[in-house]
Amino acid sequence: MNELHIRPATADDLTAVLDFWRTAAEGTSISDDRDGVARLIGRDPGALLLAEDSGELVGTVIAGFDGWRCHLYRLEVRPDRRRRGIGSALLAAAEERFARLGGRRADAMVLTGNERAHHAWRAAGYAPEEHWRRWVKPLDGHEK
Repeated sequence: MNELHIRPATADDLTAVLDFWRTAAEGTSISDDRDGVARLIGRDPGALLLAEDSGELVGTVIAGFDGWRCHLYRLEVRPDRRRRGIGSALLAAAEERFARLGGRRADAMVLTGNERAHHAWRAAGYAPEEHWRRWVKPLDGHEK
């Protein structure tokens, strides 16, 4: 890494973020479109954090805080840049954000079958809570 810089995303980053997720992410989400990401940035301007190395997007994390709980989504690192501390730096920035906002515990959305991600989250100090189950209902008539 030359110079890792972490910053909040802006509306100017929408296309780059969506393109990045198409190549770096495991799976997609119903919110992976310009409107969904624009709503996130508009509602909580500091939630979507970008990691850049010499101006190039190399990682993302969504660090959402609803005033009650801290939620992590879309921790993604460019495949050819993994295992270089980018994910750890993004998580540290997210956790610092949560602490500033008064958050007490963070949870992460992690795909059940993504074993590589399970190892990364465990290494960062997170653990699954098997007694919880995510229940989902699409609100716009689309499947999840």
